[in-house]
Amino acid sequence: MKCFRIFILAVTVVLAAGCFGDRATDFRLMSPDGTLVVTVVASDSLNWSVSRHGVPLLDRSTIGLCFADGFTLGQGVRIGKVQRRHIERTVKAPFYRQAEFEERCNELRIELGNDCAVTFRAYDEGCAYRFETGFEDDRIVRDEIVEFNFSSSPALQAAFSDGLCNAFQFPYTYCRADTLPTDKLIILPLAADCGEAGRVLVCESDLEAYPGMFLVSHEGGLRGRFACVPDSCYLHEQRCQKKVVTRQDFIARVSGTRSYPWRILAVADEDRELPVNNLVYALAAENKIGDCSWVRPGKVAWEWWNNWGLDNTDFEPGVNTRTYKAYIDFAADYGLEYVVLDEGWYDPRSGDVMRTIPEIDLPELIRYADSKGVGLMLWVVGNVLDDRLEEACDYYAKLGIKGFKVDFIDRDDQQAVELVYRLAEATAAQQLMLDIHGIYKPTGLNRTFPHIVNFEGVYGLEELKWSNPDMPSYNVTFPFIRMAQGPVDYTPGAYRNATRDGFKIDYRNPMSQGTRAHQVAAYIVFDAPLVMLCDSPSHYRADDDCTRFIVSLPVICDHTEVLSGEMGQYIVTARRNGETWYVGGLTNWTPRELEIDLSFLDAGCHYEATLLADARDADIKPEKYTLVRQSANSTTQLKIAMAPGGGFALKLSPKSENH
Repeated sequence: MKCFRIFILAVTVVLAAGCFGDRATDFRLMSPDGTLVVTVVASDSLNWSVSRHGVPLLDRSTIGLCFADGFTLGQGVRIGKVQRRHIERTVKAPFYRQAEFEERCNELRIELGNDCAVTFRAYDEGCAYRFETGFEDDRIVRDEIVEFNFSSSPALQAAFSDGLCNAFQFPYTYCRADTLPTDKLIILPLAADCGEAGRVLVCESDLEAYPGMFLVSHEGGLRGRFACVPDSCYLHEQRCQKKVVTRQDFIARVSGTRSYPWRILAVADEDRELPVNNLVYALAAENKIGDCSWVRPGKVAWEWWNNWGLDNTDFEPGVNTRTYKAYIDFAADYGLEYVVLDEGWYDPRSGDVMRTIPEIDLPELIRYADSKGVGLMLWVVGNVLDDRLEEACDYYAKLGIKGFKVDFIDRDDQQAVELVYRLAEATAAQQLMLDIHGIYKPTGLNRTFPHIVNFEGVYGLEELKWSNPDMPSYNVTFPFIRMAQGPVDYTPGAYRNATRDGFKIDYRNPMSQGTRAHQVAAYIVFDAPLVMLCDSPSHYRADDDCTRFIVSLPVICDHTEVLSGEMGQYIVTARRNGETWYVGGLTNWTPRELEIDLSFLDAGCHYEATLLADARDADIKPEKYTLVRQSANSTTQLKIAMAPGGGFALKLSPKSENH
């Protein structure tokens, strides 16, 4: 079945100098609305620059591919055939923030000799390029030349890592491009405020059989840095996680004929446009699994964050059958689709994913869950599953498991990326869903493999089990940056809520920073087709009204827009599911009152508005909230106050009198 309708107008241009000219040649590519211009200069080296609204955004930046045989694609360029085309298509996007969206761009493809080419695309909302090669034999890529030489020294929001192996979850640091530390790696996406040229995100898409990109500071701007292919590894005794010891001196072994990842500049005039930028998804490879009607997004009762916390039981809560039956009961009572069995259901030190611990009767749990209409998912270390991939997928699918939560990949070198693709293909073949933790940012994989229903790669709520960061500020920063790459398994839902001064680190009884309403609003603001309820069923049952409100919120929607927001300050997001709208707002530690304009509602229709918001004393008692109902329509203006670290969640349901 076709996933999109497509209209493409193609024009082929052959240079007057012949099929292969040897003179310097400039090319210009303009976005459909004319606001963004890409200039390509092909001479001794291949360079590009970008302007927007007539203002320079990216100065001349060199690009290329360096192969181990000494050939560098992009140096000593000899131009061949040049093709231009206009692309307009409707992209169907299952389980994405939009059910569908329009993709419009102008494309420039330049043949570079040696059966190689580079393609540039200019969109109203950004630009991108990628290389192609058509060699007959396989090749080794020694390095890739990627430069982003911004025209000024823009203000940046950057997530830094000390090393190539990491969990890809770090807070953002505000800095200027000319003051970047030289000993740190920047994790994509990177946000840059380029003044009149707009807000910019550096992203990448369609990362297959190739390492992910970091950025590092260099003279004139930023350049790409890539992890080399591992040479030797060992298994860590705690979880049998594969760790890199030494690396080769090249970044990829590749098929001679292939395309390479898209390098993307996503642009916007306002911060609020960034969370709904679609370029990463649009540029990703299309659905590879075919029919995905079996994929069932939903909400998950999760035990690891709350330390298998259950109150008033006649058994010892922990990794055992009776505990998981209690979680299944909770999920069934509140209409949650899944329970996840996190670390411990198999002995992680053994590395044997085919054998449960004696305290777990997995067939009985599956039978019990099925009788309650609840699905089970299993946590597993990525390389441990990979070691027995076909066997494990076949066995657990037949047993009745619905999917895997894969963890501790913690790398994005070529071998790690190839591992993710193997997991994706094998699980899809058995109709098993994937939730991937310890993973690099999604690079359009949710389009290519729609059964991968969520990704970590975010500084999520788990950090509060062992650290004291500024989480409310992070929560109103990453939606503008990381979420442009794809959904986030942030794991919200904490019911032990703390003020800034009252927060304490407690690994076994963790708490959140900010208010209860902030936690609820996260279910609307954050893209998450599979989302955890991270706290104890006992806590959720003790506040039935709030829990019922959370479970009434959809995990997928037909349309998403950000009504207002400022990176690092606050965000207000609206989503439509059918005829019902949901609006969520988050603030940092600054209290604020917002006026919410409901003009996006259907004119002439009447709605019941259900608002969960911070109570007046939530600044000192952050668990307190109000839950009120009133009538509303498209002319309604709602004034909503948010406490420090606060938020609100609003549900707008059409009244039956409209029909």
